[in-house]
Amino acid sequence: MKIKHIVGRVTAIAAAATGLAALGLTGVASASTGQAIVPATVSTAVCTIRAFDGHYLSAIGGGGRTTDVIETNRTVPSTWETFTIVNSFDGASPPHYGIRTTNGNYLTAVGGGGRTTDVIHSNATLLQAWEKFTFVPLATNGSSGWYAIQTIDGHYLTAVNSGGIGSAFEAIHSNATQIQAWEEFYFSCQT
Repeated sequence: MKIKHIVGRVTAIAAAATGLAALGLTGVASASTGQAIVPATVSTAVCTIRAFDGHYLSAIGGGGRTTDVIETNRTVPSTWETFTIVNSFDGASPPHYGIRTTNGNYLTAVGGGGRTTDVIHSNATLLQAWEKFTFVPLATNGSSGWYAIQTIDGHYLTAVNSGGIGSAFEAIHSNATQIQAWEEFYFSCQT
C-alpha cells in the first residue's frame, strides 16, 4: 500500500473519530430489531444505498463488471445507484438477500468475504452463496433504515473512508469483523 494512501486513511480515521466524538457517538453501532428491508412475504425492494458519510453506492456501468465495480462518490442517486434487493427465500434465519444491479447482475462478495482487494464483482447472473448477504438492522441515532451488510462468511462490507471513493481505489472492503461507522449503510427502499 502506498504511503500517500496510508496517510490519507489515517487522516480520514482521525477526522471520522473527531466527528463522531463531536456528535456524541461512539463509532460502534448496535444491532436492533428494526424492520427488515424486504418483508418476509415480499420478494424484492428497489433501493438506494448510502455510505455513512452520505455518498451513494454506484454499480459502475450498471453492473456486469469484475474490475472498477463499485464507487462510493455519488452525491445524487440515479440509475447506477439503484439496486434491487432480492429475497433468496432459502430458509436462512436471518434471511439472505441478493443485491441486483440495474443491468440485472448480482453483487458478489468474492471468496465469500474477508477481502481488501478484488472485493466485489457485479457480473453474476444467479443468486448463489457468494451473492447472498444478510442485512443487520442498526440503531443509529434512533433512525431506522440503517443496516450493516454481512457477507456469507460473516464479514461486513466497509465503505472505505466512510464513502467518497472513486475508481482509483477499492471503495468497498469485505474484511470487517465488527460493525462501526464505516460498516453502516442507509437504505432508502420501495417495495
